Amino acid sequence: MRARPARRLGNEETDGGGSQVGTEYAETVIIGGGQQGCGTAAALQDAGLDAVLLERGEIGRAWAEERWDSLRLRGTNRLLRFPGWRYDGDEPDGFMSGPELAGHLRRYVARRGLRVRRHAHVRAVERVGEDTVRFRSLLSSGEVVESRNLVAALGGYTSPRVPDLSVAVDPSVKQVHSRRYRNPEELPDGAVLVVGAGISGQQIADELADAGRRVFLSVGRHRAFPRCYRGRSLAEWMYALSLYGEFATGNSPSGEGERSALPGLPVTATNDGRADLNLGTLARKGVVLVGSVRGADDAVVRLAENVVTVAEHAAKSFDRLLELIDEGVRERGLPVPEQRPAPRADTEGLVDFGPSLDLRRHGITAIVWCTGFAPDYRILPAEVLDERGAPLLRQGVRGAIPGLYFAGLPDGASLAPVGISANVENGRFIARQIGVDHLLRTGSKASFLDA
Repeated sequence: MRARPARRLGNEETDGGGSQVGTEYAETVIIGGGQQGCGTAAALQDAGLDAVLLERGEIGRAWAEERWDSLRLRGTNRLLRFPGWRYDGDEPDGFMSGPELAGHLRRYVARRGLRVRRHAHVRAVERVGEDTVRFRSLLSSGEVVESRNLVAALGGYTSPRVPDLSVAVDPSVKQVHSRRYRNPEELPDGAVLVVGAGISGQQIADELADAGRRVFLSVGRHRAFPRCYRGRSLAEWMYALSLYGEFATGNSPSGEGERSALPGLPVTATNDGRADLNLGTLARKGVVLVGSVRGADDAVVRLAENVVTVAEHAAKSFDRLLELIDEGVRERGLPVPEQRPAPRADTEGLVDFGPSLDLRRHGITAIVWCTGFAPDYRILPAEVLDERGAPLLRQGVRGAIPGLYFAGLPDGASLAPVGISANVENGRFIARQIGVDHLLRTGSKASFLDA
């Protein structure tokens, strides 16, 4: 049942049942205290624009609480940027853990003095037909925050996706999504089936193998890249040569495209960032590669026979990236030495497993579903979402109605806005749009170039 809109009572409101709750106004409300929300808040602050950031927990909560223990960011620390700040620590070529990034975000927010409401859970956003107030954010506490602009910085990797067939698996087998997986010790003794060959799937399979566990990895279409090439990390090359759009993919771990799933980032390295990671390296470690999961009947999981096809597809993307870097270096005349031999994704010796996997026969006691996430924007008005509940976007940032913006979602086929350091460009773009609106609404004669 939809809650009744609150009535305006000066600086307070009533929920319709007699109890009064506070009302706050900010020119811009930002929902979500991850890297995109913090970057946008800082960009608006730099532009002299009023904004409040609403975070349902602590800043950086997802990085601190919803990632496995050994996770390291894919880009080196030197690539970590926020408005007005670049990494200045002692390990520029190191890799932050999730909790370390969360801690950095919290220090950044404190240093910048950003206006933040922690533990402010937004249960719904209403569209309001007024000039100054276009949106009303309703908090679970009963409070209301009104705003002219709204930035949804909720991210796309928020709602875990587990296939329906999971309910048909033998209940004695422990099942956990990668969002809740922390380390090998939390799983029961025995072999483990990891489903999904994206970053989480391959890194978790690698970690389990290193811990001495027998591991089966159910593959799905993905992209695998080397850690570095011609003296630079792949993240640096993709940034410098604008290659993100070439490798966007919305393929699900099952190998079948699902538009409701966000593009998957490429697999590059082991958790410590010291070695390349791909299906070939996992197979050489003893990980058993099996096909994409297609169904389940108690202890038997039905599989596609596509291990070789998936591995070859990933190897092609691997080779294509190196070709594009080589082309970019030649076209720009960059003084970069060639790398011989060039890295490669080894598919030699890989074979299809067969049409089924008997969990009992192979001693599999746990399944880790690394089947990705879907965006969850159900708190927003239905008119700004498509039939699948995904945001309707313009330029990957502007929403379907005036004053609504999204931070950290792909722009068409490009993955560039998804990266952590993309918060700088995303935030500044949003700040410019809001700045122009602010100048016009306030009657300022300042130039748009100053927005």
